[in-house]
Amino acid sequence: MKKMHSLKFGLVPKLLLAILLGVIVGQIQFIPDFILQIPVTVSSLFSSLLSFIIPLMIVGYVVKGISDISQGAGKLLGLNALLAYSSTLIGGFIAYFLASSLFPLFIDASVRDTVQEETAALEPLFTLPLDPLFGVTSAIVFAFLFGIFISWLREDGKGETMYQFFNDFGEIITLILKTVIIPLLPVYIFGNFLNLSYTGTVFSLLSVFWRVFLIVIALQLLLITIMFVLAGLYTGKNPLTLMRNQIPAYFTALGTQSSAATIPVNMECARKNGVSREIREFVIPLSATIHLMGSIVTITSCVTAVLLMFDMPFGFGMMASFIATLGVAMVAAPGAPGGAIMSALPFVYMVGIDPTGTLGNLLITLYITQDSFGTAANVSGDNAIALVIDKIYTRYFVSSPAPEAVHSSEQSEAVS
Repeated sequence: MKKMHSLKFGLVPKLLLAILLGVIVGQIQFIPDFILQIPVTVSSLFSSLLSFIIPLMIVGYVVKGISDISQGAGKLLGLNALLAYSSTLIGGFIAYFLASSLFPLFIDASVRDTVQEETAALEPLFTLPLDPLFGVTSAIVFAFLFGIFISWLREDGKGETMYQFFNDFGEIITLILKTVIIPLLPVYIFGNFLNLSYTGTVFSLLSVFWRVFLIVIALQLLLITIMFVLAGLYTGKNPLTLMRNQIPAYFTALGTQSSAATIPVNMECARKNGVSREIREFVIPLSATIHLMGSIVTITSCVTAVLLMFDMPFGFGMMASFIATLGVAMVAAPGAPGGAIMSALPFVYMVGIDPTGTLGNLLITLYITQDSFGTAANVSGDNAIALVIDKIYTRYFVSSPAPEAVHSSEQSEAVS
């Protein structure tokens, strides 16, 4: 029995298998489209369910997380936002300087003639009108306000009823994630990659922009490494161990293309890295919304590549304003695959690109092709930020770690 249990597939192998099968099946010509539409339909329904759960997930975890931080909750919120936005801006500016230096070596105006027209994507057989109860922005504001004020009430010996309500609410969300969302992630990923393979988007664009993507992925991995090295130096932990513990969340984000969908796996990675329950249940859901270092690296690089392709200006002053705006604009839609580029699209006029024109469509295609790696970089950076904030919280806001923090961390294994 023990041997059979040891052979059980873990999450990462399932995700890798789903990606591989999706690419292979999408290339099989003799399979009728209506057969291929079945997994695409399942992925579409699962995506709708995710969109419905994401605001509830933010409320369920962030309210409880902030409420647990009875000392310095407001300051930690500000610190989280400052670290997340700083990381996003730094990633954007490094991407611009690297792209403007290297891309002209292999991109010119003739490149646009090599981009092929893709096949139309497979449509789901049917959809369900499952709208979220409220939007992500509303969930964030709600969670901030209720978390802070419940924390204040608890300092005066009040608010325990509301605290227990949101505690139970978070437990329900965890149970939903454990029994529904996590088991279905490989199915969702399979449908996504099947559709990308079927349309030929991945192959046609990578045949032209593979060098751009290699540079972007290398930069994202470098920035992740730097963040974990700095976090390890500050917290006194081994950066290699921290990065090894991050692998499951990295591959989950690689397949889902969603920071929000990766929250439960990412929180388990934070637990393995020794982040306290209070901080990980506060920082990880929040950072999944406001920390977009990987996404801004991808968008900045793709925008620079498109501007170079069509011999358009890409000066520092213009790009600096765009990057600073982008860091805020992308927060509007963090949960959905490709949400960052859709949030940023209204602002590409700042660099001379018509968001509704040919260049806007090309930019969307370029980004979505590489979105998985940007999302994986985002969630990896979330855990580096969580490590730093946990150290600051322990050192400056509490005299000693709460006994229940260690005990409750063991209970979070349900989301692994």
